[in-house]
Amino acid sequence: MRVTENSNYEAIRNGIQRSKERMESLQHQSSTLKKLNQPSDDPVGTSKVLELRTDKVNNDQFQMNARTAENFLNNTDTVLSELSEIVSRAKELAINQSSAASSNDDTRLGVVEEVSQLFRQAVAAGNRRVGERYLLGGYKTQTPPVDPEGRYQGDDGQMMVEIAEGVFLTMNIPGSEAFNTHPRSTHFGNYGIPNASGSGDFDETAENVNVFDELQNFRISLITGDLEGIRATLDRFDEIHNKLVTTRAKLGSRMQGLQSTHQAIERHNITNASLSSALEDADVAQVVTDLGKEETVFRSSLAVAKKLIQPTLLDFLK
Repeated sequence: MRVTENSNYEAIRNGIQRSKERMESLQHQSSTLKKLNQPSDDPVGTSKVLELRTDKVNNDQFQMNARTAENFLNNTDTVLSELSEIVSRAKELAINQSSAASSNDDTRLGVVEEVSQLFRQAVAAGNRRVGERYLLGGYKTQTPPVDPEGRYQGDDGQMMVEIAEGVFLTMNIPGSEAFNTHPRSTHFGNYGIPNASGSGDFDETAENVNVFDELQNFRISLITGDLEGIRATLDRFDEIHNKLVTTRAKLGSRMQGLQSTHQAIERHNITNASLSSALEDADVAQVVTDLGKEETVFRSSLAVAKKLIQPTLLDFLK
């Protein structure tokens, strides 16, 4: 088969062009330290890297949600701890003033001021907020959940936040649950606790004890010298304290679940980062080696091309 000069020139040109393209690609990898600089470099690998990046963005949002929930839960736990201390102090005062032998009208009237201060502290704790959102108002986060008289103005809404794909966590404790031993549902409008069947109906026979009402009852009993009323507050303060401890335990469980999910996402991010690096990052040593080889190939192509090109008439005239 006869090889024409044009086909010879075309083969030489194509070979040199391919070598230059490979050198350009290696130089680009060397400068960016990435072996995937455009989708055509590896369509399948590029698709996987984009999927991993999307996963990373989602995980970052989940982590942000988790930090918000953690901040809410920590501050709520602080509020419940303050309420527990207030109730414990009120019980201590009630014990001291519960008998005629250890108290009289003057001492009881002297304690009234401290109980009033405890009540104001409880209201302030109930109205604690993070940023512009009140902690214990349920869904009503923009208005104070407790008025100066100790009446709850919020609802029993529980705010859910997604901390992982398909995993939701309740980030708040409504005041209706925090302030009452047997919370009243704002949806059904009755006091009580869920019955044993778990149907969601409330047991209306359960007596509810409200922290603000009980502090007020204690204060009134002190003012009127009602020793029976003072002694009656002791058990009710115990009920309130036990409920606060139980609620704090619930918060602790949520915090534990939050931390476990956070650690799982961190491990997932590390795994994704390793996989993305394997797909996307260039091996610098290998790139430098390949670049040196390709330069040698390019120079060899030029040398071979010089021999393959036939001398021209001008070359004979030299």
